[in-house]
Amino acid sequence: MRLLLAEDERELSNALVAILEHSDYEVDAVYDGEKALEYALERDYDGILLDIMMPKKDGIEVLKEARRQGIETPILMLTAKAEIQDKLEGLENGADDYLTKPFAMAELLARIKIITKRKGEYTSPLLRFENVELDRSTYELSTETSSIRLGNKECKMMEILITAKRWVTPEEFMEKIWGYDTEVEKNIVWVYISYLRKKLDAINASVQVKVEKDTGYQLEKKDD
Repeated sequence: MRLLLAEDERELSNALVAILEHSDYEVDAVYDGEKALEYALERDYDGILLDIMMPKKDGIEVLKEARRQGIETPILMLTAKAEIQDKLEGLENGADDYLTKPFAMAELLARIKIITKRKGEYTSPLLRFENVELDRSTYELSTETSSIRLGNKECKMMEILITAKRWVTPEEFMEKIWGYDTEVEKNIVWVYISYLRKKLDAINASVQVKVEKDTGYQLEKKDD
Protein backbone atom coordinates (compact mmCIF):
# COMPACT_ATOMS: atom_id res chain seq x y z
CA MET A 1 0.00 0.00 0.00
CA ARG A 2 1.18 3.52 -0.79
CA LEU A 3 0.86 6.36 1.75
CA LEU A 4 1.45 10.10 1.63
CA LEU A 5 2.95 11.51 4.83
CA ALA A 6 2.78 15.30 5.28
CA GLU A 7 4.73 16.23 8.41
CA ASP A 8 6.99 19.29 8.72
CA GLU A 9 9.05 18.00 11.67
CA ARG A 10 11.85 16.25 9.80
CA GLU A 11 12.99 13.97 12.64
CA LEU A 12 9.45 12.78 13.31
CA SER A 13 8.83 12.34 9.59
CA ASN A 14 11.98 10.25 9.18
CA ALA A 15 11.00 8.07 12.15
CA LEU A 16 7.49 7.56 10.81
CA VAL A 17 8.77 6.70 7.33
CA ALA A 18 11.13 4.10 8.78
CA ILE A 19 8.37 2.46 10.82
CA LEU A 20 5.85 2.53 7.99
CA GLU A 21 8.28 1.09 5.48
CA HIS A 22 9.21 -1.61 8.00
CA SER A 23 5.47 -2.39 8.07
CA ASP A 24 5.50 -2.87 4.28
CA TYR A 25 4.03 0.50 3.28
CA GLU A 26 5.48 2.59 0.46
CA VAL A 27 5.72 6.18 1.70
CA ASP A 28 6.09 9.57 0.01
CA ALA A 29 7.13 12.16 2.61
CA VAL A 30 6.54 15.91 2.16
CA TYR A 31 7.15 18.77 4.59
CA ASP A 32 4.66 21.53 3.79
CA GLY A 33 1.00 21.90 2.86
CA GLU A 34 1.51 23.04 -0.72
CA LYS A 35 3.58 19.99 -1.56
CA ALA A 36 1.08 17.75 0.26
CA LEU A 37 -1.77 19.05 -1.88
CA GLU A 38 0.31 18.73 -5.06
CA TYR A 39 1.14 15.08 -4.33
CA ALA A 40 -2.43 14.26 -3.25
CA LEU A 41 -3.83 15.62 -6.51
CA GLU A 42 -1.23 14.06 -8.82
CA ARG A 43 -0.73 10.58 -7.35
CA ASP A 44 -2.92 7.70 -6.23
CA TYR A 45 -2.58 6.79 -2.54
CA ASP A 46 -4.25 4.25 -0.28
CA GLY A 47 -4.09 6.70 2.63
CA ILE A 48 -2.87 10.18 3.56
CA LEU A 49 -1.36 11.15 6.94
CA LEU A 50 -1.78 14.90 7.24
CA ASP A 51 -0.30 17.10 9.97
CA ILE A 52 -2.38 20.19 10.74
CA MET A 53 0.36 22.67 11.68
CA MET A 54 2.42 22.96 8.48
CA PRO A 55 4.00 25.87 6.57
CA LYS A 56 2.55 27.32 3.34
CA LYS A 57 -0.83 25.59 3.83
CA ASP A 58 -2.12 24.07 7.05
CA GLY A 59 -3.59 20.59 7.12
CA ILE A 60 -7.20 21.78 7.24
CA GLU A 61 -6.68 23.87 4.09
CA VAL A 62 -5.11 20.88 2.33
CA LEU A 63 -7.97 18.63 3.49
CA LYS A 64 -10.66 21.04 2.28
CA GLU A 65 -9.03 21.57 -1.13
CA ALA A 66 -8.36 17.86 -1.64
CA ARG A 67 -12.00 17.01 -0.94
CA ARG A 68 -13.18 19.94 -3.08
CA GLN A 69 -11.09 18.57 -5.96
CA GLY A 70 -12.74 15.16 -5.57
CA ILE A 71 -9.91 13.31 -3.80
CA GLU A 72 -11.57 10.40 -1.97
CA THR A 73 -8.43 8.91 -0.40
CA PRO A 74 -8.84 8.21 3.34
CA ILE A 75 -7.15 10.93 5.40
CA LEU A 76 -5.83 10.65 8.96
CA MET A 77 -5.11 14.00 10.63
CA LEU A 78 -2.01 14.21 12.86
CA THR A 79 -1.68 17.13 15.25
CA ALA A 80 -0.49 18.34 18.62
CA LYS A 81 -3.84 20.08 19.05
CA ALA A 82 -6.14 18.25 21.43
CA GLU A 83 -9.11 20.64 21.55
CA ILE A 84 -12.41 19.07 20.51
CA GLN A 85 -13.18 21.95 18.12
CA ASP A 86 -10.07 21.21 16.07
CA LYS A 87 -11.03 17.56 15.82
CA LEU A 88 -14.55 18.46 14.76
CA GLU A 89 -13.29 20.85 12.09
CA GLY A 90 -11.19 18.12 10.55
CA LEU A 91 -13.92 15.49 10.66
CA GLU A 92 -16.58 17.88 9.35
CA ASN A 93 -14.37 18.69 6.35
CA GLY A 94 -13.89 15.08 5.28
CA ALA A 95 -11.14 13.62 7.47
CA ASP A 96 -11.59 9.93 8.22
CA ASP A 97 -9.81 9.91 11.58
CA TYR A 98 -7.81 12.08 13.96
CA LEU A 99 -4.74 11.22 16.06
CA THR A 100 -3.29 13.61 18.65
CA LYS A 101 0.46 13.79 19.26
CA PRO A 102 2.23 12.19 21.02
CA PHE A 103 0.83 8.84 19.90
CA ALA A 104 1.92 5.23 20.15
CA MET A 105 3.17 3.79 16.87
CA ALA A 106 1.02 0.70 17.40
CA GLU A 107 -2.08 2.93 17.52
CA LEU A 108 -0.99 4.79 14.38
CA LEU A 109 -0.54 1.53 12.48
CA ALA A 110 -3.91 0.27 13.71
CA ARG A 111 -5.68 3.44 12.56
CA ILE A 112 -3.96 3.36 9.18
CA LYS A 113 -5.14 -0.22 8.74
CA ILE A 114 -8.71 0.82 9.56
CA ILE A 115 -8.91 3.87 7.29
CA THR A 116 -7.27 2.18 4.30
CA LYS A 117 -10.02 -0.43 4.40
CA ARG A 118 -12.48 2.42 3.83
CA LYS A 119 -10.94 3.59 0.55
CA GLY A 120 -13.73 4.39 -1.88
CA GLU A 121 -16.35 4.85 0.86
CA TYR A 122 -16.02 8.63 0.95
CA THR A 123 -18.17 10.28 -1.66
CA SER A 124 -17.59 13.92 -2.40
CA PRO A 125 -20.74 16.07 -2.49
CA LEU A 126 -19.24 17.94 -5.44
CA LEU A 127 -19.92 17.11 -9.09
CA ARG A 128 -18.31 18.90 -12.04
CA PHE A 129 -18.92 19.24 -15.75
CA GLU A 130 -16.81 21.72 -17.74
CA ASN A 131 -16.86 24.98 -15.71
CA VAL A 132 -19.95 24.03 -13.69
CA GLU A 133 -19.80 22.67 -10.15
CA LEU A 134 -22.77 21.24 -8.25
CA ASP A 135 -22.55 20.98 -4.46
CA ARG A 136 -25.13 18.36 -3.51
CA SER A 137 -24.85 19.22 0.18
CA THR A 138 -25.88 22.87 -0.27
CA TYR A 139 -27.77 22.65 -3.62
CA GLU A 140 -25.41 25.33 -4.96
CA LEU A 141 -24.68 25.44 -8.69
CA SER A 142 -21.64 27.55 -9.50
CA THR A 143 -19.00 28.61 -12.00
CA GLU A 144 -15.77 30.50 -11.36
CA THR A 145 -17.66 33.81 -11.56
CA SER A 146 -21.12 33.20 -10.13
CA SER A 147 -23.37 30.85 -8.21
CA ILE A 148 -27.07 30.15 -7.66
CA ARG A 149 -29.05 27.92 -5.33
CA LEU A 150 -31.20 25.17 -6.82
CA GLY A 151 -34.39 23.71 -5.50
CA ASN A 152 -34.39 20.10 -4.32
CA LYS A 153 -35.77 18.63 -7.56
CA GLU A 154 -33.59 20.89 -9.71
CA CYS A 155 -30.54 19.66 -7.82
CA LYS A 156 -31.51 16.01 -8.33
CA MET A 157 -32.13 16.65 -12.00
CA MET A 158 -28.75 18.35 -12.41
CA GLU A 159 -27.04 15.49 -10.59
CA ILE A 160 -28.61 12.99 -12.98
CA LEU A 161 -27.55 15.02 -16.02
CA ILE A 162 -23.94 15.36 -14.84
CA THR A 163 -23.47 11.73 -13.83
CA ALA A 164 -25.40 10.10 -16.71
CA LYS A 165 -23.10 11.31 -19.52
CA ARG A 166 -25.81 10.24 -21.99
CA TRP A 167 -29.34 11.07 -23.05
CA VAL A 168 -31.81 10.92 -20.15
CA THR A 169 -35.45 10.26 -20.97
CA PRO A 170 -38.37 12.07 -19.31
CA GLU A 171 -39.47 8.70 -17.94
CA GLU A 172 -36.14 8.30 -16.12
CA PHE A 173 -36.51 11.71 -14.51
CA MET A 174 -40.06 10.91 -13.48
CA GLU A 175 -39.03 7.59 -11.93
CA LYS A 176 -35.96 8.87 -10.07
CA ILE A 177 -37.35 12.21 -8.88
CA TRP A 178 -41.12 11.91 -8.62
CA GLY A 179 -41.44 8.14 -8.20
CA TYR A 180 -43.42 5.38 -9.90
CA ASP A 181 -46.78 6.23 -8.38
CA THR A 182 -46.80 9.96 -9.01
CA GLU A 183 -49.86 11.56 -10.53
CA VAL A 184 -47.79 14.45 -11.87
CA GLU A 185 -47.92 14.90 -15.63
CA LYS A 186 -44.77 14.10 -17.60
CA ASN A 187 -44.53 17.65 -18.92
CA ILE A 188 -43.34 18.70 -15.44
CA VAL A 189 -39.90 17.48 -16.54
CA TRP A 190 -39.76 20.12 -19.26
CA VAL A 191 -40.78 22.79 -16.72
CA TYR A 192 -37.83 21.92 -14.48
CA ILE A 193 -35.46 21.62 -17.43
CA SER A 194 -36.47 25.17 -18.36
CA TYR A 195 -35.63 26.32 -14.82
CA LEU A 196 -32.22 24.70 -15.07
CA ARG A 197 -31.45 26.18 -18.46
CA LYS A 198 -32.19 29.69 -17.16
CA LYS A 199 -30.04 29.16 -14.08
CA LEU A 200 -27.13 27.84 -16.15
CA ASP A 201 -27.33 30.97 -18.30
CA ALA A 202 -27.49 33.13 -15.17
CA ILE A 203 -24.15 31.83 -13.85
CA ASN A 204 -22.41 32.02 -17.25
CA ALA A 205 -22.08 28.26 -17.60
CA SER A 206 -20.13 26.89 -20.54
CA VAL A 207 -22.66 24.05 -20.78
CA GLN A 208 -26.31 23.74 -21.73
CA VAL A 209 -29.10 21.20 -21.52
CA LYS A 210 -29.70 19.92 -25.03
CA VAL A 211 -33.22 18.74 -25.82
CA GLU A 212 -34.05 16.24 -28.53
CA LYS A 213 -37.59 15.16 -29.19
CA ASP A 214 -38.27 11.45 -28.64
CA THR A 215 -34.77 11.07 -27.11
CA GLY A 216 -34.58 13.20 -24.00
CA TYR A 217 -32.11 15.56 -22.39
CA GLN A 218 -28.34 15.73 -22.21
CA LEU A 219 -25.78 18.10 -20.72
CA GLU A 220 -23.26 19.28 -23.29
CA LYS A 221 -20.65 21.94 -23.81
CA LYS A 222 -21.83 25.02 -25.68
CA ASP A 223 -20.40 25.70 -29.11
CA ASP A 224 -17.60 28.28 -29.02
